Amino acid sequence: MPLFHSVPVRIPVSRLRGTKFSIVGKDKNQIEISFSRKWHHSAWNSTVPLNVDKRYILRRGSAGFYTYTILERPEGWPDFEMDQVRIVLKPDSEMFHFMAISDKIQRVMPTAEDRKLGRQLAYSEAVLLTHPGNPALKGEVDDKYEYSIENRDDKVHGWMSKKLGVGIWVISPSDEYVAGGPLKQDLTSHVGPILLSMFTSTHYTGKDLNTRYRDGKPWRKVYGPVFVYLNSVSGRPRRSYRKLWRDAKSHMKKEVRKWPYGFLQSEHFPCADQRGSVAGQLLVGDKYVNQTLMTANNAYVGLAAPGKAGSWQTDAKGYQFWTRANEEGYFLIKNVRPGNYNLYAFVPGIIGDYKFEANITIKPGSETDLGAIVYHPPRNGPTLWEIGVPDRTASEFFIPDPKPFLTNKLYTHILSDKFRQYGLWDRYTELYPHHDLVYRIGNSKCHQDWFFAHVPRKTGNKTYTAATWQIVFKLRKPSFAGNYTLHLALASAHASELQVRFNDKSVKKPHFSTGLIGKDNAVARHGIHGLYRLYSIPVPRRLLRRGSNRIYLTQSRSNDAFRGIMYDYVRFEGPRELLVDREG
Repeated sequence: MPLFHSVPVRIPVSRLRGTKFSIVGKDKNQIEISFSRKWHHSAWNSTVPLNVDKRYILRRGSAGFYTYTILERPEGWPDFEMDQVRIVLKPDSEMFHFMAISDKIQRVMPTAEDRKLGRQLAYSEAVLLTHPGNPALKGEVDDKYEYSIENRDDKVHGWMSKKLGVGIWVISPSDEYVAGGPLKQDLTSHVGPILLSMFTSTHYTGKDLNTRYRDGKPWRKVYGPVFVYLNSVSGRPRRSYRKLWRDAKSHMKKEVRKWPYGFLQSEHFPCADQRGSVAGQLLVGDKYVNQTLMTANNAYVGLAAPGKAGSWQTDAKGYQFWTRANEEGYFLIKNVRPGNYNLYAFVPGIIGDYKFEANITIKPGSETDLGAIVYHPPRNGPTLWEIGVPDRTASEFFIPDPKPFLTNKLYTHILSDKFRQYGLWDRYTELYPHHDLVYRIGNSKCHQDWFFAHVPRKTGNKTYTAATWQIVFKLRKPSFAGNYTLHLALASAHASELQVRFNDKSVKKPHFSTGLIGKDNAVARHGIHGLYRLYSIPVPRRLLRRGSNRIYLTQSRSNDAFRGIMYDYVRFEGPRELLVDREG
């Protein structure tokens, strides 16, 4: 039972300052220090109800330092919410001007002063650079969300100084302690200069991410360690950026190979021989695609807190361990902390989420082999038509060019990241000023004719109207054998309601509605996906016609420009007994 009343503690920001310093380990090769703080009920509304232990490790011969944090809540402590947990580093703004996130995402950045002198756009994070100190940056848009990246790819990022020939990097050798699984997007580095190591945030998920701590339940989590790496080069400055980046990547790979570290002094961080593993082979059974079982080529397979299929993408409290299956569907998840888990998976090219039926208990040194396991994805009949590719993103759909005076020049050269440009939501109205999108099965092409985001259509100065898209298709003769099925896989939703009507746009009550869903905010934050959602909608034969049919998709919430949906994939299936009806 909670020891305190259940009104959540609300403290906007806490730097989790330590009140006690100690040396927890020291020898000739390393030193580990702790800055800790114990919470007391007398600090009810002034201090976050957490026990905090921030650790720093210096090792002989290592060009940098390791840091991790242990957060703890004993049983009975008061409710509170923790929407962000992060490490923030701020290099010297006079020295560091070049930022690198990946092989492609690298550039000279504006300064904080440039942003102050610029013009704010639709929200405070987006600024048009009007008077930058570097004239080459004039007319560009700067927004920290343009540099977000998925957890699976966030291994190293940082800043470089051409003047000094040095770099500073955040290296994340594992993402076991990061919220939301491998596809969760989050901030990296941005103007300041700022380096971030994001452990938990509601970016691209909203409050669907479970960041609420309730009912006095005990909890503890170790965030990190991450490695803050410093490097330097000599020689011609013109080539220093390339050399520093290559060296940072090389060192990142060394840190990954050393994981899990064996030199931490905390009993709450298990080393390699205190962990376990899970192996198996994932197969896919879908007789409408193949009469025999198919291998789950390149599937994502992971262990996370017990829950429903797909619940891993909203879990922030536990640890997650993910791997990729090989071409034959074989997988091995190594270095798993002891605990109770569910095994989850999703397969590129296949809709839905898989969950192994039994809980899996990991003990120190355990090696669990599940053998062959089979995922039967949602399927009610043969595919009559489909739009897109089931990959949990909207990247295959039409992404417009930005307005020429609202660009980030970096992404004009990286077409695969064009979705990161500012203001793309307004391009929908320019393309469809009077009538909404109509997609014709058999004639339209998704990369040309299906806009990447189903957003409201602008009707005036900050006024919008709900957009209704149409899918037009033909049926030779609707079958009486059973229901048809419309699968709608959504890549993102923000404060939206998707209403579906069949052949009658005017009917007041939609044949299906998602209700109000999502706080992903992926449209405004230049994402190409947020949280994955799948709806399988039965379609009675009475709603269909012989010949031409229309499906009306209405995103009914239109209060502002950013309420919208991104589709991942749309599929229309015939009844289970239907053998041949593939018109359109």
